[in-house]
Amino acid sequence: MEKLARELNERFRNSGPREVLAWFSSAYAGKIAFSTSLGAEDQAILHMIWKEALPVRVFTLDTGRMFQETYDLVDINRSKFNLPIEVYFPDALRVEAMVREKGINLFYESIENRQFCCTIRKIEPLMRALAGMEVWITGMRRNQSVTRTGAGRVEWEPRHGLLKLNPLKCRSGQDAQLPEWQG
Repeated sequence: MEKLARELNERFRNSGPREVLAWFSSAYAGKIAFSTSLGAEDQAILHMIWKEALPVRVFTLDTGRMFQETYDLVDINRSKFNLPIEVYFPDALRVEAMVREKGINLFYESIENRQFCCTIRKIEPLMRALAGMEVWITGMRRNQSVTRTGAGRVEWEPRHGLLKLNPLKCRSGQDAQLPEWQG
């Protein structure tokens, strides 16, 4: 699968995000999902999915620690784009047990606690959301952090057993410019 990711990176080396999204949503229809964290990059991708009427499942993760404005944005997006946005939650019993044992702000205390909390609040719901999918679309861009600079537009994600598509990444090392759109 890593070979496939390399081949797809080469194939779409000079392509824009719209072209990449259109091809993948057609080639992997019914097996492609977009995880949105509702940031600017994700809003641009959501707009492209809507504008092109691409057959892509859209979901977000609710960790149980989100601001009201985040919930408001989910509703605004559902209304504006007329797209279902699935919301995945952590297992309530696991969260209760974790908080009872380690406290509500355990992730500030140690790396181990942060990883434990993220596993329960993010990783497990993400695994459920990606079950049965072959492609996972993200809004990740190279310039977001040092750890993302080497990431490709298409990557094999062994942890989840699927292709991870970063449509805003370009091989040249430059991220695609976010498209302009009218309210």
